[in-house]
Amino acid sequence: MAMRQTPLTCSGHTRPVVDLAFSGITPYGYFLISACKDGKPMLRQGDTGDWIGTFLGHKGAVWGATLNTDATKAATAAADFTAKVWDAVSGDEVLTLAHKHIVKTVSFTQDSNCLLTGGNDKLLRIYDLSNPEAAPQEIAGHSSAIKKALWCNDDKQILSAAEDKTIRLWDRSSMEEVKTLTFDTSVSSMEYMADGEILVITYGKTIAFYNALSLDLIKTVEAPAPINSASLHPEKDFFVAGGDDFKLYKFDYSTKEELESYKGHFGPVHCVRFSPDGELYASGSEDGTLRLWQTAVGKTYGLWKCVLPEDLGAENSEQLYTSTPEIKA
Repeated sequence: MAMRQTPLTCSGHTRPVVDLAFSGITPYGYFLISACKDGKPMLRQGDTGDWIGTFLGHKGAVWGATLNTDATKAATAAADFTAKVWDAVSGDEVLTLAHKHIVKTVSFTQDSNCLLTGGNDKLLRIYDLSNPEAAPQEIAGHSSAIKKALWCNDDKQILSAAEDKTIRLWDRSSMEEVKTLTFDTSVSSMEYMADGEILVITYGKTIAFYNALSLDLIKTVEAPAPINSASLHPEKDFFVAGGDDFKLYKFDYSTKEELESYKGHFGPVHCVRFSPDGELYASGSEDGTLRLWQTAVGKTYGLWKCVLPEDLGAENSEQLYTSTPEIKA
C-alpha cells in the first residue's frame, strides 16, 4: 500500500510564488525564503514552514530571492528596478542596488562578499558588498532578458540562463564567455549543485542534467507535462519537478523512472527545491502558497509525526500508511 503524502501548507502570500531558496544548515536549523508577485518576500523556518518575518520595502513584484549559506543575509530581485540586500536576522534593509530595468535573479558568493544580479536589461552585474558605492562589474552578451544567474566552480565562474534560449558559462576573472548552450525553447529553471558540479535545467517537458564546468550533457528526462522547475536530491538518488498541470513528479535519477506524482497545489507549480538535508522539498505555486513535502513519507521529521504499529489496533492498520502533520504552518 502506498503511503500518502501530506504536505505542510504555508500561507501568507497574496499573489503567485515564483522563486524560493533554502539556506545552508546553521546552528539554528535551516531557513527558507520565498519571492512573490505581492512584493513581500518571506522568511520561514525551513523544516516546519513557520513564518519568521516579511521583508518590506519593494514597490513591485519580487521575482528572485536567495539566502547566504549561514542565513545572515538575504537578497531579492524585483520589478521596481532594484535588487535589495537584507539583514536576515533583524529583517532590516541593508542596501538597495538600482538597475535600469526589472531584476529577475540574485546570487551571493560563498563568502557573501559579492552579489550577482541579472534581469531584463540583459546584463550580469557583480556588486562588491563591502564597497557598495563602487560601480558594479558588468557582463554583456545575452540578447534578451536574463532569468537566472548563479555562481559555480567555487565562484570562479558564472552560469546564466536567458530568454534568448541560451545558457552561458562565464569566467569571472576575464569576464569572457566560456561556452554557450542553445535550446529550441527558453529555459524555465536552472539549479546548480556544487557537489558534483551538476547543472539541472528545465525547458518544455524536459529535465536535463549537465556537467556545470564543461556544459556536457549527462542525461535528459521527459515529463508528462511542461515543467517549470526541478531539483536534484543532495545525495542524487532522485529528483522532483513541478509544472503547469499543478502536479509534482518524483523520478529516480539513475533509471529515470517516474516514482510518483501528485497534486497538491491549485495552480501551476513555479518553483521546487530540496532542503539542504534532503529530508523535504518545498514548492511554490500560482495559488500563492508554499508547500513542504516529505522525502521519506511516514518518517517523523519537523511537524510530521509517524504513527507506530503498536499505537494502532488491527482495524486501524491502514493509518500506518499516512504521515500527518501536527498543524498547518
